[in-house]
Amino acid sequence: MHMAFFKSLNTPVADWRGKSVWLVGASTGIGKACAEALHAAGARVCVSARQAAKLDEFVAAHPGSMALALDVTDGPALKAAALQVHDRQGLDMVVFCAGYYKAQSATAYDLADMNKHWQVNYQGALLFLDAVLPFLMPQQHGHISLISSVAGYRGLPLGLAYAPTKAALTNLAESLYMDLQDSHIGVSVVCPGFVETPLTAHNSFEMPALITPERAAQYMLQGWRDGAFEIHFPKRFSYFLKLLQMLPYRWYFPLVRRGTRM
Repeated sequence: MHMAFFKSLNTPVADWRGKSVWLVGASTGIGKACAEALHAAGARVCVSARQAAKLDEFVAAHPGSMALALDVTDGPALKAAALQVHDRQGLDMVVFCAGYYKAQSATAYDLADMNKHWQVNYQGALLFLDAVLPFLMPQQHGHISLISSVAGYRGLPLGLAYAPTKAALTNLAESLYMDLQDSHIGVSVVCPGFVETPLTAHNSFEMPALITPERAAQYMLQGWRDGAFEIHFPKRFSYFLKLLQMLPYRWYFPLVRRGTRM
């Protein structure tokens, strides 16, 4: 009973040779670094994003990979790309890495920007699932990984637009996991802390435990190797935020205000 309780929640992936992985949102940052690490491990990688030139650069530097330019808010484009990837190399793992981030406070409320976060970070994930599930369900194997964030654990200053989309994405992954277990399709959610990317480069505040995209990619591959559902990192930061999740609001709000000085 002890071993059954602590068994891996997903089928561990230790050998990537010959496996097909489609990463959407992989022209820069975590997505690109993860695609590079998977290619180095022997996977057949397809990268997608809006920036076609950056995708072409990736393919030129990684022989055997493929690229399909698209916008995650374009459902028909996602469906067409999913069909191409499936027909050309199969779909063993699909990774939704696309994301949009801009710090926002209620004191400078911007509805258009709020909606853009929702359209890219969450609605994009729904369109992505709509594109890949029709292929994954009949084959009765595969893995879906959604890139969320520790920002989704609880409300944070300047996280008005971004954090709720990540909270929704994590909740979505939890429901997906339970729904797809009998179909033998694995699900994982990735919750990074601060990572050096073009998005976080705009932050004007100090980012604790900041790591490189390459380090983030190694955490992700280790999580898939362990068969984890939630892959959160770096642990010294993510465990602290998990601890904050447990606090009652009367303690949480003043503690975060003091800690962030916001």
